[in-house]
Amino acid sequence: MRIIILGAGQVGATLAEHLAGEANDITVVDTDIQRLRMLQDRLDLRTLCGPASHPVTLAQAGGEDADMLVAVTSRDEINMIACQVAHSLFNIPTKIARVREHDYLVHEQALFAKAAVPVDVLISPEELVTRHLKRLIQYPGALQVLDFADGRAQMMAVRAEPGGALVGQRIASLREHMPNIDSRVAAIFRRERSLVPTGGTQIEAGDEVFFIAAREDMRQVMSEWRRLDKPYKRILIAGGGNIGARLAASLESSYRVKVIEHNGNRCQWLSEHLDRSVVLHGNASDRELLIEEGIESVDVFLALTNDDEANVMASMLAKRLGARTVITLINNPAYVDLVQGGLIDIAISPQQSTIGALLTHVRRGDVVAVHSLRRGAAEALEAVAHGDRGSSQVVGRRIDELELPASATVGALVRGEQVLIAHDSTQVESGDHVIIFVADKRDVLRVERLFQVGLAFL
Repeated sequence: MRIIILGAGQVGATLAEHLAGEANDITVVDTDIQRLRMLQDRLDLRTLCGPASHPVTLAQAGGEDADMLVAVTSRDEINMIACQVAHSLFNIPTKIARVREHDYLVHEQALFAKAAVPVDVLISPEELVTRHLKRLIQYPGALQVLDFADGRAQMMAVRAEPGGALVGQRIASLREHMPNIDSRVAAIFRRERSLVPTGGTQIEAGDEVFFIAAREDMRQVMSEWRRLDKPYKRILIAGGGNIGARLAASLESSYRVKVIEHNGNRCQWLSEHLDRSVVLHGNASDRELLIEEGIESVDVFLALTNDDEANVMASMLAKRLGARTVITLINNPAYVDLVQGGLIDIAISPQQSTIGALLTHVRRGDVVAVHSLRRGAAEALEAVAHGDRGSSQVVGRRIDELELPASATVGALVRGEQVLIAHDSTQVESGDHVIIFVADKRDVLRVERLFQVGLAFL
């Protein structure tokens, strides 16, 4: 596939890294020559220095032959105009744009149409991160919660802890503990190393366990790995920017929400646009302010400013002062591994959420959802099986007959409204949504090829 990526920032560079080794012809465009040189030094791709939305730049980048344009520069307007130029002058089939400004997004139906600004896929990092954070708040103790098949099935990552019913026992015991609920362990990471789970694998305290089940069964399965935490009630958000404001608006009807914002004008805006949230003018790293607002009884403290260092410092202070759970937004992916697991319970990278949404539209075969996991080292895919036994490598075959790479595990099938947890004897039918965990992303291309339909079907 010939793909033009506009923007060599963290999202553009990470996407290029994901795709460059997968038999794609990648061209990255940016005005920063240093960023481009760094990319070209470590990846097999072409770079071009120039204004991303200019027709001459897109022509030099190969617009005439491109299959896809991904506009992820830091400016919404440049991304939007680039898609317009790509459509009007080069007829590029698929145009993806990152758009952050909420005012554009509320007019999505009218604004981003073929007859207006022709963007085929809109990516809003703030909306993706807000959705991610809301799911974590709905499942206290979860490290990650992923939706598949419109939420009918979910995959969750938890840290196994002493007190969990299955800790110290074999995975096969799961069926004995919950005979009426079906679930599957998709992956285990122990001391940062991936283990391929089998029935005989013994769970140890500290393991990061990824499991999949029907949405209604998630809490009960979660209790096998750790004691269930009490539901969250009191939420304190540091930072009233786009993400903080969106999250407060989505939570305030069900939780007691407070927002700390240092900018007076933004505080005024928040107080006018939020209904039930309490808006505080101040600094989230102010010890006295946190104590005054009862930080010791806060269930979740979320640091969501645009400043990584400020987020880390405020989070560490909040945890030391007694906040039950601390979630921190980290824009620099290199920091995520450094801070998570100490005083900071969960570190969120907006880039990883954005990359998953982008990969959904780039993957071969009928892939309808992609989640980039463990800082891009692993992926969870939802692929739709098509064809018959003659034209497909998966349809009409049992799970144990699929030629999957060693790092890939089928977690579940969603057939209509029914969630079928995958077992060796489970047979794939045409139209099934197949949920696969791939512990080593280098194997993703092999998994994609399994779901490509042969000529006999076409």
